[in-house]
Amino acid sequence: MALTGRCYCGAVRYQAEGEPRFRGQCHCRECQYIAGGAENLFMIMGADGFRYVQGEPKRFARGDLEAPVTREFCAECGTHLTTRSPRDPSIVIVKVGTLDDPKAYEGPQVVIWTAEAQSYHLMPEGVPRFAGFPGRA
Repeated sequence: MALTGRCYCGAVRYQAEGEPRFRGQCHCRECQYIAGGAENLFMIMGADGFRYVQGEPKRFARGDLEAPVTREFCAECGTHLTTRSPRDPSIVIVKVGTLDDPKAYEGPQVVIWTAEAQSYHLMPEGVPRFAGFPGRA
């Protein structure tokens, strides 16, 4: 499978080869900031199959955290494209809204961080839900 995507203005484009390793929906407060108040829809792809094919994103990592994630976004229009975690450099977390064909997402396998969800957040029926991140204390 080859997925393609871009920022809102088109200055940065990417390609992600391979099958998605995971499809999720996150309600943590950090994702709410990034998503403008909504939940965050994402797909985890292998870093070895991911590359930028046009432009180069700007990167940001919070300096006040011990092991912050790095957010990659378009410096022109501000679209958040991906997240990279120091916990697992073999993956890239792709934001579903940036996919050229968002139907490839097909919905989340799990919903995480429901403990931080807002009353107006929507969660699909029949999908496993977790108060935090599964497998982490």
